[in-house]
Amino acid sequence: MNAFMPYGIYWSTPFAKWQGSIAHLTAVRLAAVVGKQALADRKVPLEHIDLGLLGLTNPQKGSFYGLPWLTGMMGIDRVAGPTVQQACATSVRAMQMAAQEVMCGTARCALLVMCDRQSNGPVVYYPDPTGPGGYGITEHWVPDNMAHDPYAGNPMLVTGENVAARYGITTAEQHALKLHRHEQYQAALADDRAFQRRYMVEVPITDAKFRKQTGVLAADEGIFPTTAEGLARLKPVKEGGTITFGAQTHPADGNAGAIITTRALARELATDAGIEVEILGFGMARVDKGYMPAAPAPAALNAVRQAGLEFKQIDAIKTHNPFAVNDIALARDTGFAWEKMNNYGSSIIWGHPQGPTGLRGVIELVEELVLRGGGIGLFTGCAAGDTGLATVVRVTDARAR
Repeated sequence: MNAFMPYGIYWSTPFAKWQGSIAHLTAVRLAAVVGKQALADRKVPLEHIDLGLLGLTNPQKGSFYGLPWLTGMMGIDRVAGPTVQQACATSVRAMQMAAQEVMCGTARCALLVMCDRQSNGPVVYYPDPTGPGGYGITEHWVPDNMAHDPYAGNPMLVTGENVAARYGITTAEQHALKLHRHEQYQAALADDRAFQRRYMVEVPITDAKFRKQTGVLAADEGIFPTTAEGLARLKPVKEGGTITFGAQTHPADGNAGAIITTRALARELATDAGIEVEILGFGMARVDKGYMPAAPAPAALNAVRQAGLEFKQIDAIKTHNPFAVNDIALARDTGFAWEKMNNYGSSIIWGHPQGPTGLRGVIELVEELVLRGGGIGLFTGCAAGDTGLATVVRVTDARAR
């Protein structure tokens, strides 16, 4: 696959806790403010961008206009493109669409902006004149969809319990993984957050109309202090189950962005031309109804196969892991030890805004590979509807030779 991410031409905001510092800010407008500044700071000529992809899973006022609204606010109002909504797989799906456009020659330089606000999600009213009294149906977009899959008929939590039962995963195993992920995240905070500063940008906190700045969000907000003793005190959320609040992620707000382009333009735009980031392949999978956390493994195997590789060639793995059982199941299905996945943290620690979650994971994967001196990395994760989507990237660092 001949599609590339220019090294360093990507970013993620910190992720803020549910109802936290940026809960009052419209996600698309905030992403436009952050993205415009990120591109300027990286000295990306806006005239290069000829395609845009907006990833958004929680509708907000004005989001009917999607990508054209975003690019208009960013000062590139001749750039068109789709708005992508595929739950937790939104980022990787947008990456795949951009890579295909570049490979087919229908675009040369694609801008990806992924944004979401789990906080203050919309309340949707669906008219139904044939209903009792002509009343319609009201849906609380975020909590109602977390609580009920209209096809499988179960809450998200039950998919985790189903996988825990199938694989024989205990609460103690889940807590051991969560504690390890928390320790890995501490490495990202070391030396005044040196790892995160490689890609993370600050968020200007303003009033709801984006007029007066009142503060700055510079680091992840809402990270839960995690200890073995604290985890041991938690009880399963579902009676008779295994998954506690400590063994899953939390809803969050944030955004992320990246460029996908040709090899030549990637070298021109990169903050370090000696580092090349090539997208090698993608893979998708859908598993048994109600077993969502098992989907990352077959998606990953499909991505590795599509990239023309064997799994033993993978040097680093990053996952979207809303439940601890995700990574345990992935490890058992692939043979890649879960202890070696998700260096520097993952979504089970820093939260889950949905749309940008995967892109932040891919960005951290790239930076981990750079610190290794290059290598092949895999990102995989599950998504609503018992699906999984994965991508494989190769980082080549000429400086390491």
